Amino acid sequence: MLLRLLAVFGLTAALILAADVSGKWTASMQGRDGQSRDVTYNLKADGNTLAGTVSGFRGDMEITDGKVDGDKISFKTKAEFNGNSFVMVYQGVVSGDEIKFSQTREGGDRSREFTAKRAK
Repeated sequence: MLLRLLAVFGLTAALILAADVSGKWTASMQGRDGQSRDVTYNLKADGNTLAGTVSGFRGDMEITDGKVDGDKISFKTKAEFNGNSFVMVYQGVVSGDEIKFSQTREGGDRSREFTAKRAK
């Protein structure tokens, strides 16, 4: 009985400590041409699973491999550009109404840092 109670308490504590990331987030990112581009993240957390879309100048991209671990989130998107497909890997840390992201191209070694803010 005590073990069962501790297991329930541990699960409840983990869910309470998970970041509240569900909703719409926006960020401004610099494009290749130096112009600023707005990107929208529509996120939906379900326990430790993260789903949703990333919307920008290339349209909507589905989030895959999405995870929530406390205040940390991670996911991937697949995009096509000039006949080439590539996967972008996102890692973020949620703090209140901000997510500090690091974005890398899968297999690449350069990352881009930016902050998304919860849309009101």
